[in-house]
Amino acid sequence: MQEKEMVDDILSGTKASIDYYSRAITECANQQLRSTLQQLRNEAEQFQYQLFQIAEQKGYYKPAPTADQQSIQEVKSGLSGGSTGME
Repeated sequence: MQEKEMVDDILSGTKASIDYYSRAITECANQQLRSTLQQLRNEAEQFQYQLFQIAEQKGYYKPAPTADQQSIQEVKSGLSGGSTGME
């Protein structure tokens, strides 16, 4: 297995873990367990970002182009407008 494939696999697995932690946090009634899951999720997010930076430096990943200010504002307006998109 090539290094790029290993990095991709680890990134995918870490992203999946972050999703699972987030789902478990929203369903957790025990505050101590919830805090532990939040800490684990935060650590996974930090790890994922560090690995992403390495992948980007090595040319394994090319991020999408930077959004212009108008596009950013449109997204912000849509998210803060109270619309759930479920109408």
